[in-house]
Amino acid sequence: MAKKQILLNAFNMNCVGHINHGLWTHPRDTSTQYKTLDYWTDLARLLERGLFDGLFLADIVGVYDVYQDSADLTLRESIQLPVNDPLLTVSAMAAATRHLGFGVTVNLTYEAPYLLARRFSTLDHLTNGRIGWNIVTGYLESAARAMGLSEQIAHDERYDRADEFLEVAYKLWEGSWDDKAVRADRAARVYADPEAVRRIDHEGKYYKVQGYHLSEPSRQRTPVLYQAGSSGRGQAFAARHAECVFVSSQTKEGLRKLVASVRESVAKEGRDPRDIKFFMGVTAVVGKTEAEAREKHAEYLRYASPEAGLAHYASSTGIDFSQYRNDEPIRYVKNNAIESAVKNLTVARTDRTVNDLLADMALGGRYPALVGSGAQVAEELASWVEETDIDGFNLARTVTPECYSDFIDLVVPELQERGVFKSSYVEGTLREKLFGVGRSRLPLEHVTGDFRGVIV
Repeated sequence: MAKKQILLNAFNMNCVGHINHGLWTHPRDTSTQYKTLDYWTDLARLLERGLFDGLFLADIVGVYDVYQDSADLTLRESIQLPVNDPLLTVSAMAAATRHLGFGVTVNLTYEAPYLLARRFSTLDHLTNGRIGWNIVTGYLESAARAMGLSEQIAHDERYDRADEFLEVAYKLWEGSWDDKAVRADRAARVYADPEAVRRIDHEGKYYKVQGYHLSEPSRQRTPVLYQAGSSGRGQAFAARHAECVFVSSQTKEGLRKLVASVRESVAKEGRDPRDIKFFMGVTAVVGKTEAEAREKHAEYLRYASPEAGLAHYASSTGIDFSQYRNDEPIRYVKNNAIESAVKNLTVARTDRTVNDLLADMALGGRYPALVGSGAQVAEELASWVEETDIDGFNLARTVTPECYSDFIDLVVPELQERGVFKSSYVEGTLREKLFGVGRSRLPLEHVTGDFRGVIV
């Protein structure tokens, strides 16, 4: 029986400090060059050399200002601030590569579906079918205020709006233009056949859209759909829409249960449970030997900022940890931040303290850190896949770009030696690379099948 092939994304963001905070101060780190095209095209070429499936770009709207009721530490440590638009980096990186996919985060709460659908169709054309969308609904009160709202929309309502937003987008991507609408017949002076292009007429609770999709059909039509919600409502959204789900867990048992639960929900939606891929967030510090990796890890710890990680987590949970003594248990607070993060912190365990969080975030972030030789890290990654039924990993950066080059040079060959990682790319779109040749478009069992080639 063939071994399951591990999928790999590099996890990054168009900013200085992303997940493992403080490491921008390391003398070998180049993340302060994020404003330049060379920074991104060099990274894309490096990842393609390592046969990464994709570069996943996170994004936020708003700033982290819950900790100490201030953005001061966020600014000093560059905790995802300043942050530039990730979409604008993709065209340059696509031109510098042939196979690497790009998953880009866009918060739909503050977008119009008519225009966002065009932006993703444009990128699907320009990347030749290598674009994906990480669908988020936001969780920052600072974003709501910046966008003119008095407070953030309630958690479950954000997902209700997202369901309708996706319905509008599907009508545009899948239903507005037939596959053969574009004729490009110079002699007949017909570029597109009017009989094969439809206007959509959508009037729902949150959106009213009447018009033609502005872009002709792209290779994938709908971009690969990523999602990261772990709450009950978030999992229901993923079961209906997502193709790739991002997960995080400190234990294999907890992650295995989460994956099984979502796959079961996918099946109830009439979809194949294997038509959804799970990516676990992880950090790797790799050396030629375990001793070298431990030494590198100790070096990184001297530059990392656990307090910056705490400030980031404060906004994720909506809890100002500066209001607690370091040894005081953190209490549950109902708010409109990331529901699963709040419950994991305060309900799954009731004895967690600020000291515990600072220890967890010694490297500046809360992802599990794998430290060891290439063989040791490869073995641990393979065991997570085998024991939890995930499909791959989102590799968070530490010191860039050396963290990725170390992984490519030391871990990838070990994964290949074990038969759990590809030795070359397959041709095709991002969706085909993830799900198999001939799968450029979503299967008919997906909800998009309801909107193909029909007047909507």
